[in-house]
Amino acid sequence: MLAIRVPRVFDGERLIGGRTVLVDDGRIAGVEAHDAALPGDVPVRDFPGCTLLPGLIDAHVHLCADSGPRALDRLAPGEDDAPDDDALTGVIEGSLRAQLAAGVTAVRDLGDRRGAVPAWRNGAKHAADLPAVVASGPPVTSVRGHCWYLGGEARGEREMREAVRRLAESGADVVKVMASGGVLTPGTDTMNPQLTDAELAAVVAESRALGLPVTAHAHALTAVEQAIRAGVDGIEHCTCLTPDGVRISDELLAALSGSGIFVCATLGHDPGVFVPPAVQEMAARAGVTVEALEQGVRRLYEGGVRLVAGADSGIGPAKPHGILPRTIAEYVQAGLPAATALAAATSVAAEACGLATRKGRIRPGHDADLLLVEGDPVEDPSALRHLRALFLAGRPHPLP
Repeated sequence: MLAIRVPRVFDGERLIGGRTVLVDDGRIAGVEAHDAALPGDVPVRDFPGCTLLPGLIDAHVHLCADSGPRALDRLAPGEDDAPDDDALTGVIEGSLRAQLAAGVTAVRDLGDRRGAVPAWRNGAKHAADLPAVVASGPPVTSVRGHCWYLGGEARGEREMREAVRRLAESGADVVKVMASGGVLTPGTDTMNPQLTDAELAAVVAESRALGLPVTAHAHALTAVEQAIRAGVDGIEHCTCLTPDGVRISDELLAALSGSGIFVCATLGHDPGVFVPPAVQEMAARAGVTVEALEQGVRRLYEGGVRLVAGADSGIGPAKPHGILPRTIAEYVQAGLPAATALAAATSVAAEACGLATRKGRIRPGHDADLLLVEGDPVEDPSALRHLRALFLAGRPHPLP
């Protein structure tokens, strides 16, 4: 058993005063008063000036993408620099190490190449030393639709159901479906749905029958509305684009909040990274700007929508693995209280990822994935960039 004594604890929902957290056999064994009497043989680690948090959860990552230029494009068939299977294993593990170095102890992978992530996870020998992984496999998409080259193309209701069954058989934990086009796939349309209502309904129905949740990539307002009608569990991006800009009505907010859909708005970028003009122009034409995204997040928060923190990590240099603390900071910049933004990356993210019984909170029985930062992240979210210590399943993990 180990005792960790701190002046502040963010328990996954709110900041509480000093506590002594007991860790035993990889789990949190107790949360006691700061000055609680302990058996004499229990070692105590004191962290004055620090805050203890649950390990962070990045709810939208791409572990097969190495954060380099054209990181997703290079996964397409026929690319000269596409990694082979052995190299892809190295990319996945390198991505997870970069996440861990930022205090992220669990991730939800929402798009790999042909099931590489579930296959790696199910056969990994050293997974205990890396963040926990929830995986979707390749996203279900239309023929030549957004990220078609990852291996999830389907057409018609029958093929949609077959695609979902293949994902379940491969060990996927969640189904990702591309309800609209995306900025990084030329020829797709961010302003409109790329599936019919019947096709998307088939994806949701088959997933339900197999016990899998569904989250939908949706930039277009019409695709967001379609996803709500279909009964998805989550929406990625939820940008609500129209030809006249971002449009989020009171009716839409009521539908999102009333249904309990989790929305991962995928903020978070490195402002110091130069984005090529072609990419900037493509995003601007699609209506995907930082300002539009932050305004949308503020509107979603004010409308009572359940926001989750996920950065779309790995897709390029501006969104490297380990960028999640910037996501939290940008949520605060968009208008969320810091405690709400932190919950979006801990307890709420754990719910969205199906990990709520084990992760995302400082509570007895939960995994002892623990993060210690200097200062108070509720007062100043930049404190998340000042890691003091990290524990993975109760074991100290070296910091870079």
